[in-house]
Amino acid sequence: MSVASLDQLAPAAERGLTPAHYWRAAAVIIQREGLRFVHQRGRFVSALVRPLVWLFIFAAGFRSVLGVSIQPPYETYVLYEVYITPGLCAMILLFAGMQSSLAMVYDREMGSMRVLLVSPLPRWYLLVCKLLAGTLVAVLQVYAYLAVAWLWEIQPPPIGYLTVLPALLLAGFMLGALGLLLSSVIRQLENFAGVMNFVIFPMFFASSALYPLWRVRESSVLLWQICEANPFTHATELIRFALYGQLEPTALAVVVGCTVLFLGIAILGYDPARGFMQARRPA
Repeated sequence: MSVASLDQLAPAAERGLTPAHYWRAAAVIIQREGLRFVHQRGRFVSALVRPLVWLFIFAAGFRSVLGVSIQPPYETYVLYEVYITPGLCAMILLFAGMQSSLAMVYDREMGSMRVLLVSPLPRWYLLVCKLLAGTLVAVLQVYAYLAVAWLWEIQPPPIGYLTVLPALLLAGFMLGALGLLLSSVIRQLENFAGVMNFVIFPMFFASSALYPLWRVRESSVLLWQICEANPFTHATELIRFALYGQLEPTALAVVVGCTVLFLGIAILGYDPARGFMQARRPA
């Protein structure tokens, strides 16, 4: 039976589904992602190495060059490593989202993703569960980084570790949805590395993760406009304000809007009539 035929049968099967079926499917997907992360210890180490290199090496070199003046949410002058910590948290979420999407491409080539998507559960629900599982793993990595940063005397208010959690989940969901969108377009595993670099580095460097946007505006208005339009900038600012118990409404609106947009397009991309499964369907 073809995938299209199974999709036609899915609505009829959905009538017999109970909340327990939805909960069990979500639990299994999250558990599978967690086990994959536990068994891939190098993935956890590499997720911490990147931000810690910036924190311990680059920040030490730039501290005397890039002083950060008083600006919200900070109430006094801050060290450069304090300023870049929210951006490094967002960087962990960005790389985790791309790695999760790389796993989606791999699962698709190996066939496990095809088995998942022909489940009687709604396709959008399965993709959201997959996205949620990757986001939860990424948030755990961020808190591991924050623990190391705390030992480095980068210590936001204690309440900030709690108030930042919704911001991390939302930012991780947006960046994961972007990765999911890319995985719905890319058909070959070999092409994914180049696309990742094309997405990750421009998003990271053309943002407020490493330097305040007012400094960027002083040097180039065009680059400042690009940074302002970059969703990663707003994810970083959402995390930055949340670490200090504050809400940045513009950043929140942009992150929510981009999440809906990326996820909506990704779900369409995984539709059998539009996405990769159409090309793989037997004649």
